[in-house]
Amino acid sequence: MSYGIMKKLHEDVVIQILLELPVKSLIRFKSISKILYTLIHSSIFINLHRNRRRNTKDELLILKRPIFLDENLYKNIMYFLSSNDNNNDDTLKQVSPEIDVPYFDNDFCVQFQQLLGSSHGLIALTDYEDIIFLNPTTRKYRLLPHSPFRCPKDFVFVPRGIGFGYDSTEKDYKVVRFYELSSEPYDRDLEARHSRVEVYDFCTDTWRWIIPTVKLLPRVHHYVGSEAFFSGACHWTAQDDDAEPIVLCFHLTYESFRNIKLPDTCYFCDNKGYGLTVCQNSLTLICYPHPKCHLEPGQEFTDIWFIKEYGEDESWIKKYTIRPLPIESSFAIWKDHILLFQTGTGTLSSYNIHSDQINEFGYQANNGTLRLVVYNEALTIIPRESNEATQVLNY
Repeated sequence: MSYGIMKKLHEDVVIQILLELPVKSLIRFKSISKILYTLIHSSIFINLHRNRRRNTKDELLILKRPIFLDENLYKNIMYFLSSNDNNNDDTLKQVSPEIDVPYFDNDFCVQFQQLLGSSHGLIALTDYEDIIFLNPTTRKYRLLPHSPFRCPKDFVFVPRGIGFGYDSTEKDYKVVRFYELSSEPYDRDLEARHSRVEVYDFCTDTWRWIIPTVKLLPRVHHYVGSEAFFSGACHWTAQDDDAEPIVLCFHLTYESFRNIKLPDTCYFCDNKGYGLTVCQNSLTLICYPHPKCHLEPGQEFTDIWFIKEYGEDESWIKKYTIRPLPIESSFAIWKDHILLFQTGTGTLSSYNIHSDQINEFGYQANNGTLRLVVYNEALTIIPRESNEATQVLNY
């Protein structure tokens, strides 16, 4: 539809037409006129467009891949991927130019980076110290300010977990980050350690401490893909005081932690790796053979569990048991039936639950260094609430 025709239509009709367009089309429309630019940039329109009815066909994949440049020096490339056509979910194509991600260019960062999200079209990339927020669609990013809190003298911080999401009650994006604080050198005595929790609020552009109800939080697993945001809370796979595997939850509104028990088949030293994702609007556990463990007969299968009655009388239902797969780390379940993972040879691969097919794609990196999230495009503006806040920049 031409702009000349749209000028003759009532504003409500124009809005309804624009709401049906993909984000890339809206970005092009912004350059046509000041009226369309103002409309598409308004928070009301952005929220309406983001909350319109979606299905899994709208989902893209954001893949972060480190590329070796020199000794201990890397650059990070972010790719936008989708299936080649609606009838073939077993092939991928690049649907937008890749992004050269700033920061995080040394070998240490590559190993410990986390790709978090997405939430309302925003994702975060972090090495626990630096955190950048990105809207890959609008190609804007912002480096968050560093926390003002410093490790006390003669103590050491051990990073344990980090997550981010949208607090729908406060209508604010938040980051939660927690550490173990121990005397130096690191003391294995549990009584000599305690947890410190920090929360960053976008609305105030500040970090603050919160005090957990327990001295020492459960120890979070550092498996790739073992963090997920669901139903207003950040979740991590972890182990409790008895070393039994659990899901640790932090609710962004109540700012409190709680534990969710894992299925009875999950136990200490079960030679399994654990991934968390969201599938079919349910918190989902991917339980796969740990690549570095010796497997007994019957341990070579991958189980996918869905949580039932989240937040109430929680229990797990085993949805799928999958034949042995070469999983080094799991990422997500895309379009509700495509399990995405990195293999032991470092290759991005998929398993189609419907067709029982394994596919490898042309993206490879050192073991444990690929990162991937399922992503819905949105026009969401990266919050910056004061002139003193760090700048929102363009790629």
